[in-house]
Amino acid sequence: MPSPRAPLAALAALLAVAALAPRAAAEPPPSERSALLAFLTATPHERRLGWNTSTPTCGWVGVTCDSSGSTVVEVRLPGVGIVGAIPPGTLGRLTNLRVLSLRSNRVLGSIPDDVLQLPNLKALFLQHNRLSGAIPPGIARLGGLERLVLAHNNLSGPIPFALNNLTALRVLRLDGNNLSGSIPSISIPALAVFNVSDNSLNGSIPKSLSHFPRDSFAGNLQLCGDPLPPCGSPFFPPAPAPGMSPAGGGPMPGSSKKRKLSGAAIAGIVVGAVVAGLLLLIAIVLCAVSRRRRGGAREGPKAATTSAAAAAAAGRGQPPPASGEGGGMTSSSKEDLGGGASGSAAAVAASAAGGAAGEQSRLVFVGKGAGYSFDLEDLLRASAEVLGKGSVGTSYKAVLEEGTTVVVKRLKDVAVARREFDAHMEALGRVEHRNVLPVRAYYFSKDEKLLVYDYLPNGSLSAMLHGSRGSGRTPLDWEARMRSALSAARGLAHLHTAHNLVHGNVKASNVLLRPDPDAAALSDFSLHQLFAPSSTRAGGYRAPEVVDSRRLTFKSDVYSLGVLLLELLTGKSPAHASLEGDGTLDLPRWVQSVVREEWTAEVFDVELVRLGASAEEEMVALLQVAMACVATVPDARPDAPDVVRMIEEIGAGHGGRTTTEESEGVRGTSEEERSRSGGTPPAAPTP
Repeated sequence: MPSPRAPLAALAALLAVAALAPRAAAEPPPSERSALLAFLTATPHERRLGWNTSTPTCGWVGVTCDSSGSTVVEVRLPGVGIVGAIPPGTLGRLTNLRVLSLRSNRVLGSIPDDVLQLPNLKALFLQHNRLSGAIPPGIARLGGLERLVLAHNNLSGPIPFALNNLTALRVLRLDGNNLSGSIPSISIPALAVFNVSDNSLNGSIPKSLSHFPRDSFAGNLQLCGDPLPPCGSPFFPPAPAPGMSPAGGGPMPGSSKKRKLSGAAIAGIVVGAVVAGLLLLIAIVLCAVSRRRRGGAREGPKAATTSAAAAAAAGRGQPPPASGEGGGMTSSSKEDLGGGASGSAAAVAASAAGGAAGEQSRLVFVGKGAGYSFDLEDLLRASAEVLGKGSVGTSYKAVLEEGTTVVVKRLKDVAVARREFDAHMEALGRVEHRNVLPVRAYYFSKDEKLLVYDYLPNGSLSAMLHGSRGSGRTPLDWEARMRSALSAARGLAHLHTAHNLVHGNVKASNVLLRPDPDAAALSDFSLHQLFAPSSTRAGGYRAPEVVDSRRLTFKSDVYSLGVLLLELLTGKSPAHASLEGDGTLDLPRWVQSVVREEWTAEVFDVELVRLGASAEEEMVALLQVAMACVATVPDARPDAPDVVRMIEEIGAGHGGRTTTEESEGVRGTSEEERSRSGGTPPAAPTP
């Protein structure tokens, strides 16, 4: 008779086999699968995604399902070459979608209304596309949205006040568009990241947003208020008197207009009038003495002009200037200040910014800057146009009355004393090389620090590479990119070998172009020592070992140069490819991942392919050089002169010839340095 335990054992065995047998994989509903396929079919894309009906939906590239595999919760397709508008009735049918990322493509048009009705959407990443029109009002219906990134598109119109309905919003980035009007008062307690820089916004910044940093509002010429300076002179915004507006035109909002003057105020006015009369008398006496010394002065308006110059000089704590004469390194003062009240206001602003010490009111020229013939008053009267705002300050294009054009950089948060600042500027002024843009003059006071550079009208490599991609733009061809790469490498090698200077801020926006493609120049070099230590990532260019911005090295410069080379090859900006909250990788790691998957051809900029670039071997060779430069271990990176040599060997037919002076300037490394870095670039490293 069989044992009663036998049936139990058999049942246990059957259960074990059933547990080991493969289960039928859960699949999202057919409606979601068809919605994704409809989106892919209706949207041209340059990179194969491998979506087809023979593979599970949850295994498709860029598609993520929930833990049970029963519904699609994320669609991430960054940089896959999507071209055209998002077709309606496709992605909007993914009702459980939480994350949608189509960044760094060429998406056109507006966001379909059905996408803006997804009830569970938490994050929407559409930066670096070509979206146009106004921000759709329907976006306010995404009540659970936590991250909204629409940066670097062509959006226009006002910022909708309805964004206040997104009460869970933590990240809002609208920078790099054409938005206009005033910024609405956005009061969202959870909002931690806010950026509307580089638009056409105007008016004052709402108090609810004033705690965000300056960079969040930079590049809006008519925007003012905390944390930006009040609207005024582009270089020296005048400090408002108590109870007065920044422009000096009347009481500030909130001040009492009907309050009568007190006795103390009346006494102050009387005293001020007496002092003003004495100053006027002194000015007249000085004018008379000046005329007598010149042996017969000019009469009429000329005397009044000289008197105004003397008064301005007296206000700066300096002796009155004589026509055609100047003191020290400062250019001669102009006899005719001109500008009427505007000229006087500029002199007062300069005096206030300069402080009590006369030396601080002078523009100091260094190096070949002595060839310029303007002074601080000329600079203050110049018409100014904002060129851009970077990590160290705002740059202006200043056109002087005499026609000279220069670039004025207004530094922010300088942390060194006057003596150290002077010594550093003198050292930077001694740098002369056609691939480096040296400082020509500087101004230092307690409240303001200015640097003056030559103006190069051709713009930056970044603008040429990334600006307004689309119709009407001439893409940067391979030869131009090779020449720009070689120019940047030569300039960096000259700083390292001839002056022992670390650049500290190598990036595409600091490579300025000239009509001669071999004469592109590195700007903003060696300014990091003027500021307090910072651990910011510098827009994706900074080497991973750098934790203190004041302790940069030659090897960290080479890493930044390597990122620049990758930018030229891929057409992608490191600042745009770095972490932006959607879990994406920085540019070097992205390139490494693509190369590791043996998709090397996918790395290169589609514009190069469209132009029919026939130099694939050169592109692959430069990619190897770039990957050597961005090696994780600093000692594994080549030195800058070695990078120059390797690029010259790659592009002998693309501006690779060097002059004797350049060869001597970039090949001064020791045998020890060469043996440490090696001359042959290694294969692309894997993470």
